[in-house]
Amino acid sequence: MHESDAVFLEELCPKLRVRHWRQSLHEHTERCCIYCGRPSESIDHVLPRSRGGLSVTENCVPSCLSCNGHKSDSDAFQWYRRQRFYDPRRAMAIRAWLDGDIRLAVRLLQWANPNQNSPAANLDLQAA
Repeated sequence: MHESDAVFLEELCPKLRVRHWRQSLHEHTERCCIYCGRPSESIDHVLPRSRGGLSVTENCVPSCLSCNGHKSDSDAFQWYRRQRFYDPRRAMAIRAWLDGDIRLAVRLLQWANPNQNSPAANLDLQAA
């Protein structure tokens, strides 16, 4: 049997592929809302689908139900600037995420949450 003959479960069940993709988005932010930092329970389209936004990694961010519901189909940056929990570091992280630089977005989120005990933060402390 050759590797090209293999059938993968994700090929047979597209919903499983979508579920894994959604889980990977939450894992990037350690299950925290990209807007406010509370636990993320949903995926938000930064550019809403109603305005032509696509369901791609660069446009979909982990968010809590509250932020996702309040933002609705608003422009993410205009909505976010009006929130009492606005943090320019998180705004930069959202911009980096949209630009496809998720690694930079994660670093900016760690900077916004210095008290968060993340594995990446621990590696930085050990290297210092």
